Amino acid sequence: MTNKISKGLPSEAYTNKKFWAKECNTIFVNNWVFVGFAHELKNLGDVLPITVGGQPLVLVKNKNGNILAFHNVCSHRCLKLVDHPKNVGKIIRCPYHSWSYDLDGKLLSSPHFGGTNNHRPKGFMPKDNGLRSIRIKVWHDWIFINLNNNALPFEKYAAPLIKQLKNINLEKISPVATLDFGEIFTNWKFLIENFIEPYHVQFVHKKTTSQPLKDHYTIVNGLCYGSGVDLKEEDASSGSLAVSSKYLSLFPNFIIGTYYPGQLGVYLNNPIDPNRTYQKRIIYTTEGHKLTRSEIKNQKDLWWKVHKEDHEICERLQLGRASPISKNGGLLSPHWENSVRSFQKIVIKALKKSGNRKKR
Repeated sequence: MTNKISKGLPSEAYTNKKFWAKECNTIFVNNWVFVGFAHELKNLGDVLPITVGGQPLVLVKNKNGNILAFHNVCSHRCLKLVDHPKNVGKIIRCPYHSWSYDLDGKLLSSPHFGGTNNHRPKGFMPKDNGLRSIRIKVWHDWIFINLNNNALPFEKYAAPLIKQLKNINLEKISPVATLDFGEIFTNWKFLIENFIEPYHVQFVHKKTTSQPLKDHYTIVNGLCYGSGVDLKEEDASSGSLAVSSKYLSLFPNFIIGTYYPGQLGVYLNNPIDPNRTYQKRIIYTTEGHKLTRSEIKNQKDLWWKVHKEDHEICERLQLGRASPISKNGGLLSPHWENSVRSFQKIVIKALKKSGNRKKR
């Protein structure tokens, strides 16, 4: 571990619209971006509109039970097709001119496109005008997409994270609670950085956790970075969090916490613009562990308090970037914030890569 004190990212990395546009064209195009939870698309025809890097996309549960991803745009006049989560039955229909697609994105009808009762004018090929598909990976309950097809195969891309979770049977996890925080008024990177560094825990969370700083360590392994804490005495009571844990992230926006005994927390961090991020957390139990309704409520209440403490800090970090003092990025601890520095280096490196789609 280095003893060198380094600077953080400059303020423009969190506030500047041009910097955000650059992220949209590189980071959120080239990499596997976390976009949703598979268990939330339960039935055939369930659709979930999402936005990645400013692009409207839609997740669809098809007739075979698979989740597919498409650009959320009609092939005719490029209207956004789905504007809220719902079940469409067997057909996705454009409300503008009633062009219709099946759940695999195939164009089924283009009514009167060539004139009255001429649905397929000469030279028009329906097979070439279906919804544009997107590379997708459903890893356990977590949905990832890669917009330009250039990312490594997911298992190779996520190998460092998978290694960190090797002692957990992810095939046997069960979602038991949802915490929907809505919009947080902070840049997406602050939520990642705050989650993966242990330096703040004993100060920000002194009322909700009991995890001494001295028991923490940091984790840096390629695209996976975070921190952990090992405690000799575990206390999983509802009023305080005093359990051995790992706080891990996979670049760019997937974060997962593992908590003794038998609990996971996975966070969807969806960047909206430089100053806003949508966040949701799902609480899971692992194999052999169950929670009663009362215990689930207690966990929800505890985690809501913990995250509201984090959100206040992250929003104040955002406000601080309006000062000229923050132009140089502030300082990073060489010991406790090396995971943050690793993340920031990956951000800088990722911005230099073209977001062009791989040719086939």
